[in-house]
Amino acid sequence: MIRYRSNPLTVRRLTRFDASLLHKWLNDPEVLRYYVGRDQAHTPEMVQEHFYPEEDQLYRCILEYEGQPIGYIQFYLLEAEGLNYYGLDESEGTRIFGTDQFIGELTYWNRGIGKQLMSSMLRYLEEEHQASRVVMDPQAWNERAIACYEKSGFRKVKLLPEQEWHEGEKRDCWLMEWRAGAAIL
Repeated sequence: MIRYRSNPLTVRRLTRFDASLLHKWLNDPEVLRYYVGRDQAHTPEMVQEHFYPEEDQLYRCILEYEGQPIGYIQFYLLEAEGLNYYGLDESEGTRIFGTDQFIGELTYWNRGIGKQLMSSMLRYLEEEHQASRVVMDPQAWNERAIACYEKSGFRKVKLLPEQEWHEGEKRDCWLMEWRAGAAIL
């Protein structure tokens, strides 16, 4: 099922047939360096456990570029636990989503696709899911990703010290936020 199209991008629902793509991408050291860490190569069983749980509150999707699967994106409505994790308040009527993503095909890196993906995803979340805010927490050392998110309309909100375990150590992350009504670039 297609979630949305924004030429040349298509974001569609993850299917069981995508497991081999996830396995391939999550065994590439360059992808792992930025996503879950090079010490977290995924077995087929790990892919099933992490991406195909029986009960799931996440919208898990494959990113296609001109019909070719090139990456993964997930989004989710933050419930009380997620809001607490980021230290956010939920005002009445506020719908705050989180998102995580990666481009798994290295030949598609450094081509502006990440900005296209995030800009189109923000439009989609605002229009189809009535998102009032979208947050994410990239690791502070990942300047390339942070610059991409800022170009898409996100802003740094606060530093989250030692937020995420990555390659054998706790890493600082930035809580980044986009608000409805902000320009989507």
